[in-house]
Amino acid sequence: MRDYRQLTQDEIQVLEQNVCWAEDWTRVLVAPGFRPYNFHRVMFYGDIRLGEFEKQVEVAKGFFKHSGINDATLRNVSVGNDCLIEKVGIFINNYTIGDDCYISNISTLETTEGANYGAGSMISVLNEMGDGNVILFRELNSQLASFMVKYNQDKALMNRLRQLIDDEVRISTPERGIIGNRVKIINTKDITNTVIKGDCEISGCARLNECTILSSEDASVFIGTGVICENSIICDGCSINNSVKMQDCFVGEACQITNGFTAEASLFFANSYMANGEACAAFCGPFSASHHKSSLLIGGQFSFYNAGSNTNFSNHAYKMGPLHYGTLERGTKTASGSYVLMPATIGAFSVCFGKLMHHPDTRNLPFSYLIAYGETMYLSPGRNITTVGLYRDIKKWPKRDKRSKQSKKSIINFDWLSPFTVGEILQGINILKALRAASGDNVTTYNFHEYVINASSLRKGLKYYDIALRIYMGAVLKRALKDGSLVKPASEVGKGTWCDLSGLLLPESEEQRLLADIKEGRIENIQQVLDRFDDINSHYSVYRWAWSYQLILDYYHLTELDEAACERIREDYVKARRAWIAEIRKDAEKEYAMGDVEQEVFDDFISRLDHEIDYEN
Repeated sequence: MRDYRQLTQDEIQVLEQNVCWAEDWTRVLVAPGFRPYNFHRVMFYGDIRLGEFEKQVEVAKGFFKHSGINDATLRNVSVGNDCLIEKVGIFINNYTIGDDCYISNISTLETTEGANYGAGSMISVLNEMGDGNVILFRELNSQLASFMVKYNQDKALMNRLRQLIDDEVRISTPERGIIGNRVKIINTKDITNTVIKGDCEISGCARLNECTILSSEDASVFIGTGVICENSIICDGCSINNSVKMQDCFVGEACQITNGFTAEASLFFANSYMANGEACAAFCGPFSASHHKSSLLIGGQFSFYNAGSNTNFSNHAYKMGPLHYGTLERGTKTASGSYVLMPATIGAFSVCFGKLMHHPDTRNLPFSYLIAYGETMYLSPGRNITTVGLYRDIKKWPKRDKRSKQSKKSIINFDWLSPFTVGEILQGINILKALRAASGDNVTTYNFHEYVINASSLRKGLKYYDIALRIYMGAVLKRALKDGSLVKPASEVGKGTWCDLSGLLLPESEEQRLLADIKEGRIENIQQVLDRFDDINSHYSVYRWAWSYQLILDYYHLTELDEAACERIREDYVKARRAWIAEIRKDAEKEYAMGDVEQEVFDDFISRLDHEIDYEN
């Protein structure tokens, strides 16, 4: 709490000489060191609190003006120390403004009765005409949103989550709008019922209404020209610019939304990039990207995904060059909960990076290609395991995480091989072996639902899946040996099926335990739900070892791990990695032969492959 005092008669006289006026000077309180000389043409209504105005404010590079208030109407406003407020066209009403702010050439800054600042409303993602399934509030992350979508039909769960979030919103909602410290707002028309945290810059914005902007010193937010944003929450490190129109949305940490993109009832989580196109009822998990004017993300759940233009999803089977963006790594989901193929198109080729999800049973053939020749669809199981594209993705995603350490709400596990993906690889192997057993070895093709698998593709698929298995087992064993934890798992937690909650990889048993704890009242507030996600993630290696230990025993037909077994697994790991790198090298050479890659880029990529042996031990 600041200490304030009444204005002296001399101070009132100076203010009046500077064409300032107050409805009641006794309701204008000031800081002990307040001086009235830098106030001109200001009208005060209601309760006013003013800090000290001593510093110069840099309004443009190398251009400083003295702090103060000029040409403004204020009603029920608190202004912190060393702010510069000028050229307020209509008024500032019911706001608390922090220290060192610069507010210039705005129309309205106002809080009205019943403001919720974008928090507490329920939107419907995946189904734009359906009932709401995600509740917006400032601490929302991709895990909780995914959890709500996944279990939306569980009314007891959703009612309890609604209660927990409502409690959080009620506690955290301020009585009036707040502008944090070091905020810059210039050339902006209308800001209503909006909380703006510190170190945010708003320049040329058209309208902010019922919003919360969670900016911070190490992850500032920029809201730029022509932006219209209503009933939305924008998190640390975001940039919203160039005539974006957004309503009923949540924008997670370090997202960029720009160039006329429009969004309604959609979620965008960590490091997503959206430009030019549209989103409606879209769940855009971490690292979702859309660049083209004709892209419409509607009713789908995306993650590590790059949407192309119209029917062209603009990923490439060969993408050694530095300009290409990511691939569809974990699949996309429709409103009904079934998965669909979102392909990249290269001539006659359609490519699915990650899980192939067109038919409910094809979700167990991960890392596959789907190739269309006329009306016939050919499936190449596991083909993407040995491509340049996947190799680049493995390396690049962690480097593209632009979030600050203090603003990482959403959990992102970057492991490309995990109990989640390897579990599906195991099911893929079983499917391919069953097809071969049913049709024999002396056939040219195998039929899998409406897809055709060439015999050579089936053999290669088994080979690629086995390479991935051996790499995974060797890598997990290497970590266990390094950590000194090469013992039989003490807990059963981790065995069985694993899930992906939009970036968090976890045992299904832990997900179900959380669900039960919420429904049965053992969770007292929403922060405990978020903490549980963090706790599960912190035990990832323990849970992974419990799952992997049994996998290793089953694969190698062992009853326990001894020194000889570990050496055999390590040798298989090295051989598998070298076979994997050799296949990626062939893929790179094929791309280079197509003439799409410069010699320097190719040589640099091959050099990096040559250094892969450094990671074997």
